[in-house]
Amino acid sequence: MGAKKILILAGDFVEDYEVMVPFQALLMVGHTVHAVCPDKKAGERVRTAIHDFEGDQTYSEKPGHSFTLNATFSDIKAEDYDALVIPGGRAPEYIRLNPNVLKTVQHFVEKRKPIAAVCHGAQVLAAAGALEGRSCSAYPAVAPDVNRAGGAWVDVGFEKAHVDGNLVTAAAWPAHPDWLAKFLGLLGTKIEP
Repeated sequence: MGAKKILILAGDFVEDYEVMVPFQALLMVGHTVHAVCPDKKAGERVRTAIHDFEGDQTYSEKPGHSFTLNATFSDIKAEDYDALVIPGGRAPEYIRLNPNVLKTVQHFVEKRKPIAAVCHGAQVLAAAGALEGRSCSAYPAVAPDVNRAGGAWVDVGFEKAHVDGNLVTAAAWPAHPDWLAKFLGLLGTKIEP
């Protein structure tokens, strides 16, 4: 299988399932996973939010868990990682304002390393200039960001993921089974029964 080193970009009010599930699943299959947040250190926590789909015009938001970071953003070097995960929630709208976050994302884009983004994670990709000429899924409210950034938003529903080269994207956490399976495929991860 060849264990990979994977970076997760998080922030306060990251979507609970979208950070915890990939973090735990990628560890479970043997990868090294570092979760970071700008201006926070290993051992510190980010607050999460649970977004649910309850029939309203948009998702509802409830308090989630505290998620403990296991690496320090200012210490990481993008070139040390094989792949990138950008969870959604509200964190992407403000971590994309950090120039070092954008430089980190641009490294993965330029080196064609696997990138998995879900929900509002595409906001970070758009801000980093990573979507020009690319197609991706995202939460529907992020479609204008994707399109204005030169990408093409694709509607694959809430339970499927979309792959464009090294980029695997999904609209929200209900797509985790497909999104993570496609990401593991990009990583070359083989799961033995």
